[in-house]
Amino acid sequence: MRILLLAGAFNSLTQRVHAELADRGHHLGVELVTRDTPLAALVPRHAPDLIVAPMLTTAVPREVWSARPCLIVHPGPLGDRGPSSVDWAVHLGADRWGVTVLQANDEWDGGDVWATAECPVPEVGKSDLYRNEIADAALAALLTAVDRFAAGTHRPQPQHTLPAARLLGRPRPRLRQDDRRIDWAADPTASVLRTLRAADSRPGVRDQLLGGTWFLHGGHRESTLTGRPGELLATRHGALCRATVDGAVWIPELRPARAPGEPAPIKLPATLALGDRLPPLPEIPAPLEPDDAHRTWADIRYHEDGPAGFLRFSFPGGALSTDQCRRLLAAYEYARTRPTSVLVLGGQRDFFANGIHLNVIEAAADPAAESWANINAIDDLVHAVLTTTDRLVVAALGGNAAAGGAMLALAADEVWSRAAAVLNPHYRLMGLHGSEYWTYTLPRRVGPETADYLMHRALPITAARAQRLGLVDRVVDCPAGEFGDRVGRLARRLAASPGVQSRIAAKKDRRERDEAARPLAAYRDDELARMHRTFFDPDAPYHALRRAFVRKEPSAGTPEHLNAPAARVGCTAGTTG
Repeated sequence: MRILLLAGAFNSLTQRVHAELADRGHHLGVELVTRDTPLAALVPRHAPDLIVAPMLTTAVPREVWSARPCLIVHPGPLGDRGPSSVDWAVHLGADRWGVTVLQANDEWDGGDVWATAECPVPEVGKSDLYRNEIADAALAALLTAVDRFAAGTHRPQPQHTLPAARLLGRPRPRLRQDDRRIDWAADPTASVLRTLRAADSRPGVRDQLLGGTWFLHGGHRESTLTGRPGELLATRHGALCRATVDGAVWIPELRPARAPGEPAPIKLPATLALGDRLPPLPEIPAPLEPDDAHRTWADIRYHEDGPAGFLRFSFPGGALSTDQCRRLLAAYEYARTRPTSVLVLGGQRDFFANGIHLNVIEAAADPAAESWANINAIDDLVHAVLTTTDRLVVAALGGNAAAGGAMLALAADEVWSRAAAVLNPHYRLMGLHGSEYWTYTLPRRVGPETADYLMHRALPITAARAQRLGLVDRVVDCPAGEFGDRVGRLARRLAASPGVQSRIAAKKDRRERDEAARPLAAYRDDELARMHRTFFDPDAPYHALRRAFVRKEPSAGTPEHLNAPAARVGCTAGTTG
Protein backbone atom coordinates (compact mmCIF):
# COMPACT_ATOMS: atom_id res chain seq x y z
CA MET A 1 0.00 0.00 0.00
CA ARG A 2 0.88 3.65 -0.24
CA ILE A 3 1.07 4.85 3.37
CA LEU A 4 1.67 8.45 4.42
CA LEU A 5 3.18 9.03 7.86
CA LEU A 6 2.17 12.24 9.62
CA ALA A 7 4.34 13.08 12.61
CA GLY A 8 5.34 15.98 14.76
CA ALA A 9 8.95 14.77 14.58
CA PHE A 10 10.92 11.94 13.02
CA ASN A 11 11.47 10.59 16.52
CA SER A 12 12.30 7.08 17.68
CA LEU A 13 8.77 5.73 17.27
CA THR A 14 8.24 7.38 13.88
CA GLN A 15 11.56 5.95 12.70
CA ARG A 16 10.64 2.48 13.89
CA VAL A 17 7.21 2.63 12.23
CA HIS A 18 8.85 3.82 9.00
CA ALA A 19 11.47 1.07 9.07
CA GLU A 20 9.01 -1.71 9.96
CA LEU A 21 6.47 -0.72 7.30
CA ALA A 22 9.25 -0.41 4.70
CA ASP A 23 10.39 -3.93 5.59
CA ARG A 24 6.89 -5.12 4.79
CA GLY A 25 6.99 -3.66 1.29
CA HIS A 26 4.75 -0.62 1.77
CA HIS A 27 5.48 2.56 -0.20
CA LEU A 28 6.00 5.33 2.33
CA GLY A 29 5.73 9.07 2.33
CA VAL A 30 6.38 11.36 5.29
CA GLU A 31 5.13 14.79 6.31
CA LEU A 32 6.46 16.41 9.47
CA VAL A 33 3.64 18.50 10.85
CA THR A 34 3.37 21.77 12.74
CA ARG A 35 0.24 23.81 13.41
CA ASP A 36 0.94 25.79 10.25
CA THR A 37 1.48 22.81 7.92
CA PRO A 38 -1.04 22.97 5.01
CA LEU A 39 -1.91 19.30 5.24
CA ALA A 40 -5.02 19.55 3.10
CA ALA A 41 -2.80 20.66 0.21
CA LEU A 42 0.13 18.31 0.88
CA VAL A 43 -1.66 15.01 1.47
CA PRO A 44 -3.13 14.65 -2.08
CA ARG A 45 0.38 14.86 -3.55
CA HIS A 46 1.22 11.55 -1.85
CA ALA A 47 -2.05 9.90 -2.99
CA PRO A 48 -1.98 7.56 0.04
CA ASP A 49 -4.24 4.57 0.51
CA LEU A 50 -3.84 5.04 4.25
CA ILE A 51 -2.54 7.75 6.59
CA VAL A 52 -0.77 6.76 9.82
CA ALA A 53 0.10 9.21 12.60
CA PRO A 54 2.60 7.48 14.93
CA MET A 55 3.45 10.63 16.89
CA LEU A 56 1.34 13.72 16.46
CA THR A 57 0.71 16.63 18.84
CA THR A 58 -1.66 18.57 16.55
CA ALA A 59 -5.09 17.60 15.30
CA VAL A 60 -5.55 16.18 11.80
CA PRO A 61 -7.84 18.54 9.85
CA ARG A 62 -11.33 17.32 8.98
CA GLU A 63 -10.68 17.78 5.27
CA VAL A 64 -7.82 15.25 5.57
CA TRP A 65 -9.37 12.49 7.73
CA SER A 66 -12.75 12.74 6.01
CA ALA A 67 -11.17 12.17 2.60
CA ARG A 68 -8.81 9.32 3.51
CA PRO A 69 -8.68 6.89 6.45
CA CYS A 70 -6.23 8.12 9.08
CA LEU A 71 -5.00 5.95 11.95
CA ILE A 72 -3.75 7.64 15.12
CA VAL A 73 -1.33 5.76 17.38
CA HIS A 74 -2.24 6.80 20.92
CA PRO A 75 0.26 5.70 23.63
CA GLY A 76 -2.39 4.85 26.17
CA PRO A 77 -4.69 1.91 26.92
CA LEU A 78 -8.24 1.64 25.61
CA GLY A 79 -10.29 4.51 27.00
CA ASP A 80 -7.27 6.68 27.80
CA ARG A 81 -7.28 10.19 26.38
CA GLY A 82 -5.00 13.17 26.68
CA PRO A 83 -1.54 14.42 25.67
CA SER A 84 0.46 13.08 28.65
CA SER A 85 -0.38 9.38 28.60
CA VAL A 86 3.10 7.94 29.06
CA ASP A 87 3.95 10.62 31.64
CA TRP A 88 0.94 9.56 33.69
CA ALA A 89 1.86 5.88 33.44
CA VAL A 90 5.23 6.53 35.10
CA HIS A 91 4.02 9.27 37.43
CA LEU A 92 1.29 7.04 38.84
CA GLY A 93 3.49 3.98 39.10
CA ALA A 94 1.24 1.90 36.83
CA ASP A 95 2.08 -1.79 36.48
CA ARG A 96 0.66 -2.09 32.96
CA TRP A 97 -0.15 0.32 30.17
CA GLY A 98 -1.06 0.01 26.52
CA VAL A 99 -1.40 1.52 23.07
CA THR A 100 -4.58 2.14 21.08
CA VAL A 101 -4.82 2.66 17.32
CA LEU A 102 -7.77 4.93 16.56
CA GLN A 103 -9.36 6.32 13.45
CA ALA A 104 -9.13 10.11 13.38
CA ASN A 105 -12.34 12.08 13.77
CA ASP A 106 -13.52 15.32 15.36
CA GLU A 107 -13.05 14.03 18.91
CA TRP A 108 -9.50 14.01 20.28
CA ASP A 109 -8.51 10.36 20.98
CA GLY A 110 -12.18 9.46 20.61
CA GLY A 111 -12.22 7.72 17.23
CA ASP A 112 -13.17 4.17 16.39
CA VAL A 113 -10.73 1.52 17.60
CA TRP A 114 -8.73 -0.51 15.05
CA ALA A 115 -6.40 -2.35 17.40
CA THR A 116 -4.96 -2.33 20.92
CA ALA A 117 -1.96 -3.86 22.69
CA GLU A 118 -0.90 -3.95 26.34
CA CYS A 119 2.58 -3.80 27.86
CA PRO A 120 4.27 -3.89 31.29
CA VAL A 121 5.65 -0.72 32.90
CA PRO A 122 9.07 -1.40 34.46
CA GLU A 123 10.73 1.07 36.82
CA VAL A 124 12.49 3.10 34.15
CA GLY A 125 12.30 6.62 32.80
CA LYS A 126 9.53 7.75 30.48
CA SER A 127 11.76 7.99 27.42
CA ASP A 128 13.16 4.48 27.97
CA LEU A 129 9.61 3.13 28.41
CA TYR A 130 8.46 4.98 25.28
CA ARG A 131 11.28 3.64 23.11
CA ASN A 132 10.86 0.08 24.35
CA GLU A 133 7.68 -1.35 25.92
CA ILE A 134 5.41 1.37 24.50
CA ALA A 135 7.05 1.18 21.07
CA ASP A 136 6.76 -2.63 21.07
CA ALA A 137 3.05 -2.38 21.86
CA ALA A 138 2.58 0.41 19.31
CA LEU A 139 4.11 -1.68 16.53
CA ALA A 140 2.07 -4.73 17.47
CA ALA A 141 -1.17 -2.74 17.45
CA LEU A 142 -0.35 -0.72 14.34
CA LEU A 143 0.72 -3.70 12.24
CA THR A 144 -2.51 -5.45 13.24
CA ALA A 145 -4.49 -2.36 12.24
CA VAL A 146 -2.68 -2.03 8.89
CA ASP A 147 -3.30 -5.69 8.11
CA ARG A 148 -6.96 -5.31 9.01
CA PHE A 149 -7.26 -2.25 6.80
CA ALA A 150 -5.54 -4.02 3.91
CA ALA A 151 -7.90 -7.00 4.23
CA GLY A 152 -10.84 -4.66 3.71
CA THR A 153 -13.25 -6.66 5.86
CA HIS A 154 -12.58 -5.33 9.37
CA ARG A 155 -14.86 -2.71 10.86
CA PRO A 156 -13.36 -0.64 13.69
CA GLN A 157 -15.34 -0.47 16.92
CA PRO A 158 -16.81 2.84 18.11
CA GLN A 159 -15.57 3.49 21.62
CA HIS A 160 -19.06 4.18 22.98
CA THR A 161 -20.11 0.63 22.04
CA LEU A 162 -17.31 -1.07 23.97
CA PRO A 163 -18.12 -2.60 27.37
CA ALA A 164 -16.91 -0.47 30.27
CA ALA A 165 -14.79 -3.39 31.49
CA ARG A 166 -12.63 -3.10 28.35
CA LEU A 167 -11.91 0.59 28.90
CA LEU A 168 -8.67 0.23 30.85
CA GLY A 169 -7.82 3.91 30.89
CA ARG A 170 -9.66 7.19 31.34
CA PRO A 171 -9.30 10.74 30.08
CA ARG A 172 -6.53 12.64 31.84
CA PRO A 173 -5.40 16.26 31.53
CA ARG A 174 -1.93 17.37 30.51
CA LEU A 175 0.55 16.63 33.29
CA ARG A 176 1.73 20.10 34.23
CA GLN A 177 4.63 21.36 36.33
CA ASP A 178 2.35 21.91 39.34
CA ASP A 179 1.58 18.16 39.23
CA ARG A 180 5.28 17.32 38.96
CA ARG A 181 6.48 19.45 41.88
CA ILE A 182 8.84 17.72 44.30
CA ASP A 183 8.53 18.52 48.00
CA TRP A 184 12.06 17.66 49.09
CA ALA A 185 11.11 18.05 52.76
CA ALA A 186 8.32 15.48 52.60
CA ASP A 187 8.46 13.24 49.51
CA PRO A 188 10.09 9.81 49.93
CA THR A 189 12.66 8.56 47.45
CA ALA A 190 10.20 6.34 45.58
CA SER A 191 7.89 9.30 44.92
CA VAL A 192 10.78 11.57 43.90
CA LEU A 193 12.05 8.95 41.45
CA ARG A 194 8.63 8.52 39.84
CA THR A 195 8.32 12.27 39.42
CA LEU A 196 11.78 12.61 37.90
CA ARG A 197 11.38 9.61 35.62
CA ALA A 198 8.00 10.78 34.34
CA ALA A 199 9.70 13.87 32.93
CA ASP A 200 13.21 12.61 32.21
CA SER A 201 13.58 13.67 28.58
CA ARG A 202 10.83 16.27 28.36
CA PRO A 203 9.83 18.52 29.97
CA GLY A 204 11.97 17.90 33.07
CA VAL A 205 10.86 18.79 36.60
CA ARG A 206 10.96 22.49 37.43
CA ASP A 207 12.74 23.17 40.71
CA GLN A 208 14.62 25.83 42.64
CA LEU A 209 18.31 25.09 43.08
CA LEU A 210 21.21 27.29 44.19
CA GLY A 211 19.25 30.48 43.67
CA GLY A 212 18.00 29.65 40.18
CA THR A 213 15.16 27.89 38.41
CA TRP A 214 16.15 24.63 36.76
CA PHE A 215 14.55 21.65 35.08
CA LEU A 216 15.76 18.32 36.48
CA HIS A 217 16.15 15.47 33.98
CA GLY A 218 16.41 11.82 35.00
CA GLY A 219 16.73 10.12 38.35
CA HIS A 220 18.48 7.13 39.91
CA ARG A 221 18.34 5.73 43.43
CA GLU A 222 21.35 6.13 45.75
CA SER A 223 21.80 3.29 48.24
CA THR A 224 24.01 4.70 51.01
CA LEU A 225 24.42 8.50 50.99
CA THR A 226 22.01 10.48 53.15
CA GLY A 227 21.64 14.05 54.33
CA ARG A 228 19.24 16.86 55.11
CA PRO A 229 16.28 16.65 52.67
CA GLY A 230 17.00 18.69 49.55
CA GLU A 231 20.70 19.03 50.34
CA LEU A 232 23.30 18.43 47.61
CA LEU A 233 25.55 15.62 48.81
CA ALA A 234 28.05 14.71 46.09
CA THR A 235 28.85 14.58 42.40
CA ARG A 236 29.60 11.64 40.14
CA HIS A 237 30.80 12.09 36.58
CA GLY A 238 28.60 15.13 35.99
CA ALA A 239 25.57 13.96 38.03
CA LEU A 240 24.36 15.45 41.32
CA CYS A 241 23.32 13.49 44.39
CA ARG A 242 20.48 15.13 46.33
CA ALA A 243 19.06 13.98 49.63
CA THR A 244 15.43 12.96 50.15
CA VAL A 245 13.63 12.34 53.42
CA ASP A 246 14.62 8.67 53.41
CA GLY A 247 17.68 8.47 51.16
CA ALA A 248 18.98 10.23 48.08
CA VAL A 249 18.76 10.33 44.30
CA TRP A 250 21.22 10.98 41.50
CA ILE A 251 20.16 13.59 38.93
CA PRO A 252 22.23 13.28 35.74
CA GLU A 253 21.15 16.37 33.80
CA LEU A 254 19.85 19.91 34.31
CA ARG A 255 18.42 22.55 32.01
CA PRO A 256 18.13 26.20 33.08
CA ALA A 257 14.78 27.94 32.78
CA ARG A 258 14.54 30.06 29.66
CA ALA A 259 15.18 33.74 30.16
CA PRO A 260 13.19 36.28 28.09
CA GLY A 261 14.85 36.95 24.75
CA GLU A 262 17.39 34.14 25.18
CA PRO A 263 17.71 31.07 22.95
CA ALA A 264 16.20 27.83 24.18
CA PRO A 265 18.45 26.33 26.89
CA ILE A 266 19.72 22.77 26.51
CA LYS A 267 20.09 19.78 28.79
CA LEU A 268 23.60 19.25 30.08
CA PRO A 269 25.37 17.08 32.63
CA ALA A 270 24.26 18.62 35.91
CA THR A 271 27.64 19.86 37.11
CA LEU A 272 28.43 21.36 33.71
CA ALA A 273 25.08 23.15 33.65
CA LEU A 274 25.63 24.63 37.12
CA GLY A 275 29.15 25.83 36.34
CA ASP A 276 30.37 28.34 38.90
CA ARG A 277 27.18 28.00 40.94
CA LEU A 278 28.22 24.51 42.02
CA PRO A 279 29.41 24.52 45.66
CA PRO A 280 32.36 22.38 46.78
CA LEU A 281 31.07 18.81 46.85
CA PRO A 282 32.92 15.50 47.08
CA GLU A 283 33.29 13.60 43.81
CA ILE A 284 32.37 10.03 44.70
CA PRO A 285 33.03 7.64 41.81
CA ALA A 286 31.23 4.32 41.67
CA PRO A 287 33.26 1.12 41.64
CA LEU A 288 33.52 -0.46 38.21
CA GLU A 289 32.78 -3.85 39.77
CA PRO A 290 30.34 -3.28 42.66
CA ASP A 291 29.60 -5.90 45.28
CA ASP A 292 26.14 -6.62 46.63
CA ALA A 293 26.80 -4.58 49.76
CA HIS A 294 27.58 -1.37 47.83
CA ARG A 295 24.96 -1.08 45.12
CA THR A 296 24.78 2.43 43.73
CA TRP A 297 24.08 4.10 40.43
CA ALA A 298 26.80 4.18 37.80
CA ASP A 299 26.77 4.76 34.05
CA ILE A 300 29.55 2.17 33.42
CA ARG A 301 29.72 -1.31 34.97
CA TYR A 302 31.87 -4.39 34.46
CA HIS A 303 31.28 -7.94 35.62
CA GLU A 304 32.32 -11.45 34.65
CA ASP A 305 30.55 -14.74 34.36
CA GLY A 306 33.14 -17.45 33.81
CA PRO A 307 35.12 -16.76 30.60
CA ALA A 308 32.72 -13.98 29.50
CA GLY A 309 33.16 -10.34 30.50
CA PHE A 310 30.42 -7.72 30.29
CA LEU A 311 31.14 -3.98 30.00
CA ARG A 312 27.77 -2.30 30.29
CA PHE A 313 27.14 1.40 29.91
CA SER A 314 24.15 3.70 29.73
CA PHE A 315 24.38 7.41 28.96
CA PRO A 316 21.44 9.85 28.71
CA GLY A 317 20.19 9.99 25.14
CA GLY A 318 22.93 7.60 24.03
CA ALA A 319 25.36 10.48 23.55
CA LEU A 320 29.08 10.03 24.27
CA SER A 321 30.87 13.16 25.47
CA THR A 322 34.64 13.49 25.50
CA ASP A 323 34.71 12.60 29.19
CA GLN A 324 32.34 9.64 28.75
CA CYS A 325 34.44 8.28 25.88
CA ARG A 326 37.60 8.51 27.95
CA ARG A 327 36.01 6.83 30.96
CA LEU A 328 34.54 4.10 28.80
CA LEU A 329 37.94 3.57 27.18
CA ALA A 330 39.57 3.27 30.62
CA ALA A 331 36.97 0.68 31.62
CA TYR A 332 37.52 -1.16 28.33
CA GLU A 333 41.27 -1.24 28.88
CA TYR A 334 40.65 -2.71 32.32
CA ALA A 335 38.34 -5.35 30.82
CA ARG A 336 41.13 -6.28 28.38
CA THR A 337 43.37 -7.22 31.30
CA ARG A 338 40.87 -9.80 32.54
CA PRO A 339 41.16 -13.53 31.67
CA THR A 340 38.11 -13.76 29.40
CA SER A 341 37.71 -15.08 25.87
CA VAL A 342 34.56 -13.05 25.08
CA LEU A 343 33.94 -9.41 25.98
CA VAL A 344 30.44 -7.94 25.56
CA LEU A 345 29.95 -4.20 25.08
CA GLY A 346 26.51 -2.90 25.97
CA GLY A 347 23.85 -5.46 26.66
CA GLN A 348 21.62 -3.03 28.54
CA ARG A 349 18.10 -2.06 27.57
CA ASP A 350 17.53 1.14 25.58
CA PHE A 351 20.16 3.12 23.62
CA PHE A 352 23.46 1.54 22.70
CA ALA A 353 25.09 4.80 21.56
CA ASN A 354 24.43 7.71 19.22
CA GLY A 355 27.89 9.22 18.73
CA ILE A 356 29.38 12.51 19.88
CA HIS A 357 27.59 14.63 22.49
CA LEU A 358 26.09 17.52 20.53
CA ASN A 359 24.63 19.24 23.63
CA VAL A 360 27.99 19.41 25.39
CA ILE A 361 29.58 20.61 22.17
CA GLU A 362 26.95 23.32 21.71
CA ALA A 363 27.49 24.58 25.27
CA ALA A 364 31.29 24.69 24.98
CA ALA A 365 33.16 27.99 24.86
CA ASP A 366 34.67 26.75 21.58
CA PRO A 367 32.29 24.25 19.93
CA ALA A 368 34.76 23.51 17.14
CA ALA A 369 37.51 22.58 19.59
CA GLU A 370 35.12 20.47 21.67
CA SER A 371 33.87 18.73 18.53
CA TRP A 372 37.46 17.89 17.66
CA ALA A 373 38.24 16.61 21.17
CA ASN A 374 35.05 14.52 21.20
CA ILE A 375 35.62 12.87 17.82
CA ASN A 376 39.20 12.00 18.74
CA ALA A 377 38.07 10.53 22.06
CA ILE A 378 35.49 8.28 20.42
CA ASP A 379 38.02 7.31 17.75
CA ASP A 380 40.41 6.23 20.50
CA LEU A 381 37.67 4.01 21.92
CA VAL A 382 36.84 2.45 18.54
CA HIS A 383 40.55 1.90 17.85
CA ALA A 384 40.89 -0.04 21.11
CA VAL A 385 38.02 -2.31 20.08
CA LEU A 386 39.40 -2.84 16.57
CA THR A 387 42.85 -3.74 17.87
CA THR A 388 41.67 -6.23 20.49
CA THR A 389 43.03 -9.49 19.07
CA ASP A 390 43.22 -11.74 22.15
CA ARG A 391 39.47 -12.28 22.59
CA LEU A 392 36.18 -11.94 20.73
CA VAL A 393 34.29 -8.68 21.20
CA VAL A 394 30.50 -8.56 20.93
CA ALA A 395 28.47 -5.35 20.67
CA ALA A 396 25.03 -6.00 22.20
CA LEU A 397 22.42 -3.46 21.12
CA GLY A 398 19.51 -3.47 23.53
CA GLY A 399 18.18 -0.39 21.77
CA ASN A 400 18.87 2.09 19.01
CA ALA A 401 22.28 3.00 17.63
CA ALA A 402 23.15 5.85 15.30
CA ALA A 403 26.08 7.60 13.63
CA GLY A 404 29.28 7.09 15.63
CA GLY A 405 27.44 4.83 18.06
CA ALA A 406 26.51 2.49 15.22
CA MET A 407 30.13 2.52 14.05
CA LEU A 408 31.33 1.73 17.58
CA ALA A 409 29.18 -1.41 17.37
CA LEU A 410 30.63 -2.32 13.96
CA ALA A 411 34.14 -2.31 15.44
CA ALA A 412 33.21 -5.48 17.34
CA ASP A 413 33.60 -8.99 15.93
CA GLU A 414 29.88 -9.67 16.27
CA VAL A 415 26.86 -7.40 16.60
CA TRP A 416 23.84 -8.76 18.47
CA SER A 417 20.71 -6.64 18.42
CA ARG A 418 17.32 -6.76 20.04
CA ALA A 419 14.75 -7.20 17.27
CA ALA A 420 13.13 -3.87 18.15
CA ALA A 421 16.30 -1.78 17.77
CA VAL A 422 16.58 0.76 14.96
CA LEU A 423 19.92 1.58 13.36
CA ASN A 424 20.88 4.83 11.65
CA PRO A 425 24.37 4.15 10.22
CA HIS A 426 24.93 7.56 8.65
CA TYR A 427 26.07 11.11 9.44
CA ARG A 428 25.02 13.43 6.63
CA LEU A 429 21.87 14.77 8.32
CA MET A 430 24.21 16.55 10.73
CA GLY A 431 26.41 17.78 7.87
CA LEU A 432 29.28 15.45 8.78
CA HIS A 433 31.45 12.97 6.92
CA GLY A 434 31.90 10.95 10.10
CA SER A 435 34.88 9.15 11.59
CA GLU A 436 35.10 6.19 14.02
CA TYR A 437 36.90 4.22 11.27
CA TRP A 438 33.62 3.73 9.38
CA THR A 439 35.42 3.84 6.03
CA TYR A 440 37.11 0.60 7.15
CA THR A 441 34.38 -1.19 9.10
CA LEU A 442 31.26 -0.43 7.06
CA PRO A 443 32.49 -1.54 3.60
CA ARG A 444 34.17 -4.52 5.28
CA ARG A 445 30.77 -5.70 6.44
CA VAL A 446 28.39 -4.74 3.64
CA GLY A 447 30.56 -3.92 0.63
CA PRO A 448 31.33 -0.46 -0.80
CA GLU A 449 28.12 -0.08 -2.81
CA THR A 450 25.80 -0.81 0.10
CA ALA A 451 27.97 1.32 2.41
CA ASP A 452 27.55 4.25 0.02
CA TYR A 453 23.80 3.60 -0.18
CA LEU A 454 23.35 3.59 3.60
CA MET A 455 25.36 6.77 4.02
CA HIS A 456 23.52 8.71 1.34
CA ARG A 457 19.98 7.36 1.81
CA ALA A 458 20.19 8.21 5.53
CA LEU A 459 17.08 6.33 6.60
CA PRO A 460 16.50 4.16 9.69
CA ILE A 461 16.65 0.40 9.28
CA THR A 462 15.33 -2.42 11.42
CA ALA A 463 17.56 -4.98 13.09
CA ALA A 464 16.16 -7.62 10.72
CA ARG A 465 17.14 -5.64 7.66
CA ALA A 466 20.50 -4.82 9.22
CA GLN A 467 21.07 -8.54 9.58
CA ARG A 468 20.21 -9.12 5.91
CA LEU A 469 22.67 -6.39 4.95
CA GLY A 470 25.44 -7.77 7.15
CA LEU A 471 25.47 -5.02 9.79
CA VAL A 472 24.06 -7.33 12.48
CA ASP A 473 25.05 -10.94 13.12
CA ARG A 474 22.32 -12.03 15.51
CA VAL A 475 18.81 -10.69 16.15
CA VAL A 476 17.41 -11.42 19.59
CA ASP A 477 13.62 -11.29 19.65
CA CYS A 478 12.66 -10.62 23.25
CA PRO A 479 11.17 -7.91 25.51
CA ALA A 480 13.53 -5.12 26.51
CA GLY A 481 13.73 -6.34 30.09
CA GLU A 482 14.96 -9.79 29.03
CA PHE A 483 17.69 -8.68 26.65
CA GLY A 484 20.49 -8.57 29.22
CA ASP A 485 19.83 -12.13 30.40
CA ARG A 486 19.56 -13.42 26.83
CA VAL A 487 22.87 -11.79 25.93
CA GLY A 488 24.47 -13.25 29.05
CA ARG A 489 23.46 -16.79 28.10
CA LEU A 490 24.59 -16.36 24.51
CA ALA A 491 27.94 -14.90 25.56
CA ARG A 492 28.63 -17.72 28.01
CA ARG A 493 27.77 -20.24 25.31
CA LEU A 494 30.10 -18.53 22.83
CA ALA A 495 32.94 -18.34 25.37
CA ALA A 496 32.58 -22.06 26.13
CA SER A 497 32.35 -23.14 22.50
CA PRO A 498 35.17 -25.41 21.26
CA GLY A 499 36.02 -23.18 18.31
CA VAL A 500 36.47 -19.90 20.16
CA GLN A 501 40.28 -20.00 20.29
CA SER A 502 40.57 -20.75 16.58
CA ARG A 503 38.23 -17.82 15.87
CA ILE A 504 40.42 -15.55 17.99
CA ALA A 505 43.52 -16.70 16.08
CA ALA A 506 41.81 -16.15 12.73
CA LYS A 507 40.72 -12.70 13.85
CA LYS A 508 44.29 -11.78 14.77
CA ASP A 509 45.55 -12.97 11.38
CA ARG A 510 42.94 -10.94 9.52
CA ARG A 511 43.73 -7.79 11.48
CA GLU A 512 47.41 -8.19 10.62
CA ARG A 513 46.60 -8.67 6.92
CA ASP A 514 44.29 -5.66 6.90
CA GLU A 515 46.91 -3.54 8.66
CA ALA A 516 49.51 -4.52 6.10
CA ALA A 517 47.16 -3.65 3.24
CA ARG A 518 46.21 -0.27 4.72
CA PRO A 519 46.93 0.81 8.30
CA LEU A 520 44.09 1.90 10.53
CA ALA A 521 45.91 5.20 10.97
CA ALA A 522 45.39 5.95 7.28
CA TYR A 523 41.62 5.55 7.58
CA ARG A 524 41.59 7.75 10.67
CA ASP A 525 43.75 10.44 9.11
CA ASP A 526 41.54 10.68 6.03
CA GLU A 527 38.32 10.78 8.04
CA LEU A 528 39.61 13.33 10.54
CA ALA A 529 40.98 15.60 7.83
CA ARG A 530 37.41 15.97 6.53
CA MET A 531 35.99 16.38 10.02
CA HIS A 532 38.57 19.02 10.93
CA ARG A 533 37.63 21.10 7.88
CA THR A 534 33.97 20.94 8.87
CA PHE A 535 34.44 21.62 12.57
CA PHE A 536 36.65 24.66 12.07
CA ASP A 537 34.67 26.20 9.20
CA PRO A 538 32.16 28.55 10.86
CA ASP A 539 30.03 28.51 7.71
CA ALA A 540 29.79 24.71 7.52
CA PRO A 541 26.15 23.49 7.76
CA TYR A 542 27.12 21.30 10.73
CA HIS A 543 27.04 24.23 13.11
CA ALA A 544 23.53 25.39 12.20
CA LEU A 545 22.24 21.81 12.04
CA ARG A 546 23.72 21.03 15.47
CA ARG A 547 22.24 24.18 16.96
CA ALA A 548 18.78 23.43 15.56
CA PHE A 549 18.94 19.85 16.76
CA VAL A 550 19.97 20.50 20.36
CA ARG A 551 17.68 23.52 20.80
CA LYS A 552 14.69 21.65 19.30
CA GLU A 553 14.11 24.32 16.67
CA PRO A 554 11.14 23.46 14.43
CA SER A 555 12.11 22.21 11.00
CA ALA A 556 11.21 24.19 7.93
CA GLY A 557 9.13 21.51 6.28
CA THR A 558 9.87 17.84 5.72
CA PRO A 559 13.49 16.93 4.85
CA GLU A 560 13.77 15.88 1.21
CA HIS A 561 15.50 12.58 1.90
CA LEU A 562 12.39 11.23 3.67
CA ASN A 563 10.47 11.29 0.39
CA ALA A 564 13.27 10.66 -2.10
CA PRO A 565 12.74 7.73 -4.48
CA ALA A 566 14.31 4.53 -3.19
CA ALA A 567 17.35 3.30 -5.09
CA ARG A 568 18.19 -0.35 -5.52
CA VAL A 569 21.54 -1.72 -4.39
CA GLY A 570 22.72 -4.30 -6.85
CA CYS A 571 25.30 -6.07 -4.70
CA THR A 572 23.10 -7.05 -1.79
CA ALA A 573 19.73 -8.75 -1.72
CA GLY A 574 16.90 -7.03 0.06
CA THR A 575 18.39 -3.54 0.09
CA THR A 576 15.71 -1.44 -1.52
CA GLY A 577 14.64 1.49 0.62
